[in-house]
Amino acid sequence: MPYNERFDPFWPEKMSDTNRPDDNTADTGAKPSHFIRTIISKDVAAQKQGGQGVTRFPPEPNGYLHIGHAKSICLNFGIAQEFTGQTNLRFDDTNPTKEDLSYVKAIQEDVSWLGFEWAHKRHASDYFEVFYRCAVKLVKQGQAFVCDLNAEEVREYRGTLTEPGRPSPYRERSVEENLDLLERMRKGEFEDGSRTLRAKIDMSSGNMNLRDPAIYRVRKVPHQNTGDAWCIYPMYDFAHGLSDAIEGITHSLCTLEFEDHRPLYDWFLDQLDMPNDAWLTEPLKEKDLWLQPSRPQQIEFSRLNLDFTVLSKRRLIQLVEENHVNGWDDPRLPTLAGIRRRGYTPESIRTFCEEVGVTKSVSIIPMGVLENTLRDDMNQRAPRAMAVLKPLKVVLTNYPEDQEELMDAAVHPQNPDMGQRQVPFTRELYIEQDDFSENPPGKYRRLKPGGEVRLRHGYIIKYQDVVKNDLGEVVEVHCTYDPDTHSGLPGASRKVKGTIHWVSAKHAVAADVRLYDRLFTEANPLGDKERDFKEFINPESLVEVQNAMVEPHLAQAEAGDFFQFERQGYFVLDPDSSAERPVFNRSVGLRDTWAKIKK
Repeated sequence: MPYNERFDPFWPEKMSDTNRPDDNTADTGAKPSHFIRTIISKDVAAQKQGGQGVTRFPPEPNGYLHIGHAKSICLNFGIAQEFTGQTNLRFDDTNPTKEDLSYVKAIQEDVSWLGFEWAHKRHASDYFEVFYRCAVKLVKQGQAFVCDLNAEEVREYRGTLTEPGRPSPYRERSVEENLDLLERMRKGEFEDGSRTLRAKIDMSSGNMNLRDPAIYRVRKVPHQNTGDAWCIYPMYDFAHGLSDAIEGITHSLCTLEFEDHRPLYDWFLDQLDMPNDAWLTEPLKEKDLWLQPSRPQQIEFSRLNLDFTVLSKRRLIQLVEENHVNGWDDPRLPTLAGIRRRGYTPESIRTFCEEVGVTKSVSIIPMGVLENTLRDDMNQRAPRAMAVLKPLKVVLTNYPEDQEELMDAAVHPQNPDMGQRQVPFTRELYIEQDDFSENPPGKYRRLKPGGEVRLRHGYIIKYQDVVKNDLGEVVEVHCTYDPDTHSGLPGASRKVKGTIHWVSAKHAVAADVRLYDRLFTEANPLGDKERDFKEFINPESLVEVQNAMVEPHLAQAEAGDFFQFERQGYFVLDPDSSAERPVFNRSVGLRDTWAKIKK
């Protein structure tokens, strides 16, 4: 795997965007088995680490969480719940140049929204004094040294995958000199990038991570949690395992890109003997941060990847900062903030994460799998309503002008406990423009010249004539209604080929509707590294419909309320809504239209 700054301060490349998703291996059981559950189950049975599964979710607060993080959240919290343990929420904030309190807040909101509660909220920066003591201990043991090589020299000395590295000329500094230089680094006497503290391991190792990796670097920038208290910061590989040990984590669940880093994770823990060295953990008691330390075990699993989107944080930042989307909570993004605003429920996300399973295999999960979990959830829970997105007026010429009636309609046809709603019916109605055609194609089953249709929850109506504007466009359809065809009346059983939805023109509420679709037209927008993934942004990923007409009771809906618009799909009320103008986002259609396209 390529190096990146999170692991090595001198490596210029970003982390590889190669995604390593899981197989779509769902089990029919309530809790599908997977290799991590098997490992922890055996450890618990053997009373290893006290017979518990204690986990952590450790995001870096440098961006918003996305659907890939949801898998890790569900796995870590779910395992702990299953094995009578607990889960900590820990912000791995060792890189202050990219971290911000706004991300800390957003991450907490996302974890809570998914339905999980953490036992302790911690920051890696809470342990900076402990980390520093660990660094001092390594120096005293002759296992770390202060290095003066610059970035280019470090790369030169590191070697390649086929050639061993060379030891730094500063590797054999005395313990006394290293301790002095390290203390001066902490005091801010040296410029950024001028010196690093490096572990003394093996420059000939086949694992590049063990070739005297950096432990500390000089970085004179304020930190979102510790302010200006520090001007040297620990590297992630150093802080990761130590944080786990400090917090009593038994099983450190990581994605596959950390697999090659596991030997280094173990090396630090072995050399420092964190659970048994009271001097190292003394600052925790002083700050009331004491948790019984442990010797954690790192286990890797494949990360989640979906087609028709990107889960690279760097590319998500591009989409936001270059205004290809409307912020981090744009419903087209795979961020948890975005899919929450799209109308996805925490239940559907948890179900999705359970269904895709936990493996070490690399695969791509079809977006349709995620969408189907929402459809299944909404089909069970979403109240029904009628909404006309592109209104066409229908006048029932034989219906009394001053008459109004209320049509009884089930709030949910499969759940009678949700009760009934009453839909006002009047002489003038709105139907969908697509539900009428003067020149219909074959097998057209909606309203047409000479034809009849049933109004959902109402009467059968028959075409009479149309009114057109100066451009020859139909602006009004005249029909007659059959008063005997309402439910409970003698003609209710009369059959017609089509049923369409409608709203009363007098009572309907005008609304804006945002029709969201997949953000990219290509299943793998990254494709060849030479191409620009933004070229494949779907121009129809957002279609805004103004002056749609919805049932009047929807004016009382609150942001986050979801509905099935009959014959249309599942929709949620957006926070942009006002009492005068509701705004609805389409969460997902009633069926997967992309499946037909792929065929």
